[in-house]
Amino acid sequence: MSTLPTKPNTRIEVLDIYRGFAVLGIFMVNIVIMHSTFINQDAYLAQFTAPVDLITQKILQLFFYTKFFPIFSLLFGLGIAIQVLKRKEEHKPITGFLTRRMFFLFLFGILHIVFIWSGDVLHLYALLGLLTMAFIRLPNKILVTFAVLLVCFPFYDFLLESLFNAIHFEPFTYLSDYDGRKINSIITTGTYLEGFQLRSLEYLTNLPMLFGFLAPVALSMFLLGLFLGKNKIIYSLDQFLLKIKKPMLLLALITNVYRVLFLEVLTNLNSYKTEIIRTLFIKLMVICDVAMGLFYLWLIGWVWYYTPWQKIVSPLKYVGRMALTNYILQSAIGVVLFSSIGFKLYETLRPVETLIIPSIVFAIQIVLSKIWLKHFKYGPLEWLWRCLTYKRLIPISNY
Repeated sequence: MSTLPTKPNTRIEVLDIYRGFAVLGIFMVNIVIMHSTFINQDAYLAQFTAPVDLITQKILQLFFYTKFFPIFSLLFGLGIAIQVLKRKEEHKPITGFLTRRMFFLFLFGILHIVFIWSGDVLHLYALLGLLTMAFIRLPNKILVTFAVLLVCFPFYDFLLESLFNAIHFEPFTYLSDYDGRKINSIITTGTYLEGFQLRSLEYLTNLPMLFGFLAPVALSMFLLGLFLGKNKIIYSLDQFLLKIKKPMLLLALITNVYRVLFLEVLTNLNSYKTEIIRTLFIKLMVICDVAMGLFYLWLIGWVWYYTPWQKIVSPLKYVGRMALTNYILQSAIGVVLFSSIGFKLYETLRPVETLIIPSIVFAIQIVLSKIWLKHFKYGPLEWLWRCLTYKRLIPISNY
């Protein structure tokens, strides 16, 4: 049998729509961070008090933050499961294939950090992707139990802090000599080499967030994706969506009530100043955000299978088929928009503008992706990744 990846005409179209949707949401969040880094973000945003800007920040908090990273992670885990099952059915080796695939994804991620942006998640996906090989043979109940425990455990920060203390690693010291003004100056007027140094320090400083927050959520969603893939639910997704309709609607209602309470009430309580209470409140918020991301997937699937509005979500598939290329391209666009090698717009935009710009860019990406896919089977980075994984040159042209 052919060793080529799944042919375009056999793709599961709704998965591409999901991936496109995830790429959109991730860009909406990432561009806020690209425009003003964590160290100065709160102070920068505090100056905008116009209703449209305050509403924009609420929209991002309620509908975007911590919703799309879990979606992307689940789809990644699902993709691994589909590939493993396919190779198993074809009696082809699995371990070497996945190891190569994750190695080159890790390399893409490192290059992304070095040359473009420190907020890369590809290298994290690659590392966790290797771990999933140890989980894929586990029974369904254990997979789901691990997934739930990983996302619900509230004390990763304390465990990571203990580990860092034991090895004498102090990530927060790397940017101790940098304030918001200095970072702004480096990004908008500094050399590319100075930008590389800043990205390196930012990456080291953000390691607690990467491994104490993002990694557990990602691994949890990987395992949930493995569960969906192992049980071939994607091949009868319409029936599955119908089956879980009431639970998903109830979950969306409950989690949204808590999310609104958290943003408007709980953070203003005196008890929120207590570390343990604050940790638990935030963990519940994260759980609700993850649940909202899963609801988004259910909702898009429902629109796709059970409503006449497929045309609304259908264009997402073009970006989704080129998710890796478009993800990296978005980071490159951020560099051009905000840094000294481009328009130097770092910390010059209002919140509403950071919402409008990625919407416009994503619309352009849909058009460009559609044009590209008329002529080629894969996006350029997807094609390169396949060639490296399969250790041979794979035809890319549609002609």
